[in-house]
Amino acid sequence: MFGLGRPQPTSAEKIAAVENELKVVAEMHSRMVKICTLKCLDKTYREGDLSKGESVCLDRCASKFFETHQKISDQLQKETQARGGGGFGM
Repeated sequence: MFGLGRPQPTSAEKIAAVENELKVVAEMHSRMVKICTLKCLDKTYREGDLSKGESVCLDRCASKFFETHQKISDQLQKETQARGGGGFGM
């Protein structure tokens, strides 16, 4: 009754959803590292440590990457809810 007529997900479905979310986060992290590294780091690797400029660039790149990802995720969630799909409500 509280699930509005939708069947409750099984434990296996909940585990699969969490595993899928971890996979998505890991893939996003890999893409962010690749993109921000190409954009921000000097290809000659003249210094062992990051320069201030490289550090600032990486920080901004990562922030923009996560902000963009969050906006897209929010929009997709709104669209899914508008179509009547829910999530598991964990």
